[in-house]
Amino acid sequence: MKERKEIPTASNQHWLLGAMPQFVPNPPAYLAKQAAEHGDIVQFRLFNYKIVMPTHPELIQEVLVKRAAEFPKDPRDVEILSRFIGHGLVTAVGEEHKKQRKMAQPAFHGRRIQAYTEAMTQYAAELIEEWAAGETKDMAHEMEKLTMYIVVKTLFDLDKSEMADQADEIGEAIKELQLLTNKDIQRPFSIPAWLPVEENRRRKHYRQVLNDTINAIIRGRRGEEADRGDLLSMFLQARYEDGSELTDEEILDQMVTIFVAGHETTSNALSWTWYYLSQYPEIEAQLHRELDEVLGGRLPTLEDLKNLPYTDMVLKESMRIQPPVWILNGRVPITDTTIGDYPVKKGTMLFISPYAMHHHPAYFAEPERFDPQRFTPENEKNIPRYAYFPFGGGPRICIGNSFAMMEAKLILAAMAQKYRFSLDPDQVVEPIPLVTVAPKYGLKMQAIPRTAATPNVRHRDQHPGQPEPVM
Repeated sequence: MKERKEIPTASNQHWLLGAMPQFVPNPPAYLAKQAAEHGDIVQFRLFNYKIVMPTHPELIQEVLVKRAAEFPKDPRDVEILSRFIGHGLVTAVGEEHKKQRKMAQPAFHGRRIQAYTEAMTQYAAELIEEWAAGETKDMAHEMEKLTMYIVVKTLFDLDKSEMADQADEIGEAIKELQLLTNKDIQRPFSIPAWLPVEENRRRKHYRQVLNDTINAIIRGRRGEEADRGDLLSMFLQARYEDGSELTDEEILDQMVTIFVAGHETTSNALSWTWYYLSQYPEIEAQLHRELDEVLGGRLPTLEDLKNLPYTDMVLKESMRIQPPVWILNGRVPITDTTIGDYPVKKGTMLFISPYAMHHHPAYFAEPERFDPQRFTPENEKNIPRYAYFPFGGGPRICIGNSFAMMEAKLILAAMAQKYRFSLDPDQVVEPIPLVTVAPKYGLKMQAIPRTAATPNVRHRDQHPGQPEPVM
């Protein structure tokens, strides 16, 4: 038999609160610190909840991939997220998740998502055509709108003009629901959904905004026989094994899940990419050289992506520092077990944090430095699979990861050809870790036409808008 090892315990924990005083002000930073200090695995308490966090790629792979069925999602996390996005792919568990994923998978097959590329680049081009040279824009807000319009087109085959009046209201609803979800997760107890308190009333209101918008679209499309090429067509035509179709409620939950995940994560990835490019002019210049050589001023196509390796590297590095999701839903072992050689009791909460691993100095030297060279083909093959996993892994890996990467690369290439973006000197850059990580105060940047651009020689450490190293 293997000798069982003791899991090291984080220091400086309060007798009652555990690690809450250090954790709450900056959860990703706390997790990254523990990962760097404790080797393969660490344990700590949040109030009366015992947390175990694997911080070695092989242990993470064991939980997410090799023995995924033994470590299902935490029921409390599932219940809280269900209040936000319903009972779609993210919150489904067990056999229900397998059934939903099997049904949704064809919507993300290569040929289907390739059909969306023209809308992605065209919408990006139209966005920047509206800008005046030297105009200051909140790039976080602009990326939210752009990716929302794209997801509306690909989900529902609706042009952006049909959603323009609702875009801000929907964006506000998603942000407020994230804030409420974050509060729920950080509480040591759950507030029943039926209790008529202010937070439940707000949650009901903002979820109704999403429901009303998407239900109206679903009802208007019921009975269609033709496949319009969008994801809603696929779900309307999908059938269970017994031949029955999805109910409006089932389609609604899938659409809300994909709608939220499909624009929020990509918009944040692009926002942080613009920020880091503004702080590293030599990297920005190398990106521009590649785009000029390959595209020569025209809009990118799907075929161009294979010839834009540096563009790909820039995005991967941006998602390393600011992964789309900084922590996965908690996993809970269904029986007393081991992870590697470490004993874990039934019911113990397991944290798996892409952020903590992406900032682990054992796998990424100088982890706070923005360096796309980490993702050259030669360097990338030396990164352990679960030291870098921005889209999760195993049977619950993000179903839309290929869609998201294609979208982000096309938008980055289309926009960076025309403009470079300089951070407003007064802009405070502070990430806010909710379900995703967004710039808390927006990201005001000056759009400088590249033909008129002068080199940005400021180093990131000299910039007043530089955020804290870990979030």
